[in-house]
Amino acid sequence: MPIQKTKKIWRDGRLVDWEDGRVDIMAHALHYGTGVFEGIRCYKTAKGPAIFRGLDHFRRLHESAKMYYMKIPYTPEQLLAGAKQVVKANGLDDCYLRPISFFGFGELAPNMLKCPVETAILAISFGKYLGGDASGIRCIVSSWRRISPTMLPVRAKACGQYLNAVLASIEAKRAGVEESIMLNAEGHVAEGSAENIFIASGGRLATPPLSAGILPGITRDSLLKLAGEMGIPAAERTISRDELYAADEVFLCGTAGEVVPVREVDGRAVGSSSPGPVTKKLADVYSKIVRGNDKKHRAWLDFV
Repeated sequence: MPIQKTKKIWRDGRLVDWEDGRVDIMAHALHYGTGVFEGIRCYKTAKGPAIFRGLDHFRRLHESAKMYYMKIPYTPEQLLAGAKQVVKANGLDDCYLRPISFFGFGELAPNMLKCPVETAILAISFGKYLGGDASGIRCIVSSWRRISPTMLPVRAKACGQYLNAVLASIEAKRAGVEESIMLNAEGHVAEGSAENIFIASGGRLATPPLSAGILPGITRDSLLKLAGEMGIPAAERTISRDELYAADEVFLCGTAGEVVPVREVDGRAVGSSSPGPVTKKLADVYSKIVRGNDKKHRAWLDFV
């Protein structure tokens, strides 16, 4: 989707014009992918803009940075305050936030420890992330395997690692469908190119465990908690490829995509080719929470 520039960016502790948020051409992250980032949603609510689980996202940013020997010079609380600043400065009430910390100019070699750490937070208007229609999206199982934790720290949301996701995403588009589902090195279901995945059969929910080499998604965590509250049996367990074909329901979830029903995998219909009851229940509750219409989960919202 085309991105429209906004007026201000939070850059290393202060607001600057979008045009002044440029990065040095010799930045280490540009050459070696040595950066970490987050994707966060801010929703319009009756009480004004609200950032969904902002502190959890910034804590995960710090965890990703630690895995790459990066010391972000701002606490998660300071970063959340910066995110609120940039939302206000751009007059946005519903937007997508992209915080990023990366190694800047200092060395032209894989060793980045002498490079400065730079941090920015952008806020942009953002619509529907994945295509498809009301019945859901179509997926293929990608020929590209999800990177293994024996190769890279897959729990980190790191810039260079997303080349793996880029290839899977492009493969889906070239196949004429909306998204790819990636298997891990052992051949088990891992995640979408940029989303976690759930299946449901007989009213029971399942999602791959973190040991499958997946990103510990904030939306995934939210849905597991909600399933527990709603009495929906849910398990984190190994999922085989053929379970995708046999499942009553399949859906993807993530900050950008939210809760996305899958109606077809590899040309095979999922269930009745429409959102199933478990998917609809969770999607409905999630939508109410993020838009401030559920008092029980107000703690998940950071009002701007």
